[in-house]
Amino acid sequence: MIFIDNEGQTDPKLNLALEEYILRHFDASTDYLLFYINAPSIIIGRNQNTLEEINQEYIDTNDIHVVRRVSGGGAVYHDLGNLNFSFITNHDGKSISNFKKFTAPVIKVLNDMGVTAELKGRNDILVGEKKISGTAQFSTGKRMISHGTLLFDTDMTEVTKALQVKMSKIQSKGHKSVRSRVANISEFLKDPISMEAFKNQLLVGLYEASEPFESYQLTEAEWKAVHKIKAEKYDQWDWNYGRSPKFNIQRTKRFPIGEIDLRIFVEKGLISEFKIFGDFFGRQPVTDLEDLLIGVPYDKDEISKILENLVIENYFGKLETSDFIDLVYGND
Repeated sequence: MIFIDNEGQTDPKLNLALEEYILRHFDASTDYLLFYINAPSIIIGRNQNTLEEINQEYIDTNDIHVVRRVSGGGAVYHDLGNLNFSFITNHDGKSISNFKKFTAPVIKVLNDMGVTAELKGRNDILVGEKKISGTAQFSTGKRMISHGTLLFDTDMTEVTKALQVKMSKIQSKGHKSVRSRVANISEFLKDPISMEAFKNQLLVGLYEASEPFESYQLTEAEWKAVHKIKAEKYDQWDWNYGRSPKFNIQRTKRFPIGEIDLRIFVEKGLISEFKIFGDFFGRQPVTDLEDLLIGVPYDKDEISKILENLVIENYFGKLETSDFIDLVYGND
């Protein structure tokens, strides 16, 4: 096994691109171990509807990254107090969904540190009834990623705020996250240690549990290829939001001019149907407004661009454009 040094990178989009590059391009006759720590971010499972998982307004205000990963499972919050581990190995037909195989060495190291961790359920590491780690997997058919989080000293208040969904009445076939009682590993350590010390102890423990393995730093050309994956995939709205499964949204609010009831259908991230109902009075038919939004990405900035020069009062009476945009895409 070779340990890959990510050189202290904390950009979640770059780290996920690095993980995918190792999976697809490194020597398939060797196993790899990667550690990375991300700046504040929400990492969305491959099959999830992003909007069902996040508090978009809080994320925008606090510059939190939102990135979709290649593996399934639920949405997780990362920050500088969260250590991520990733094993990149061959897919032997038995290892997929075998979370015990890949979590066992991590659990052993935690137990050696005095943290009584164990695998419970399908893919969670718990101390007592509190979750300290979640894991997920992805396979190309020949190679696979088995990766997980280790909540070491994460800001739990941020977890709640960032993952507290503010937009209701969304119906989709995405896999909704199940929230668990979580805790930091640091709470269970007898003596406090730094994240760097924790990472080093974990690495030493994994060395001892395996045959000796070497460390590797990517070449300049390899980093260039990783940045290319980041730019073409993980930087893209289409991947992080647009890949959400088909979903419907109903948004209703009563204004002084009357009630507006919106029914929106989104497919591949684009508005495919947009219907407006209500008891308001307008001079122009709302069908003109509905038609304008067909084919537009379901994204607040994109919707705002379409409506910025529109006289919204023509359709509803005395209503601010910003109020209508907030109804289309905003908190309840």
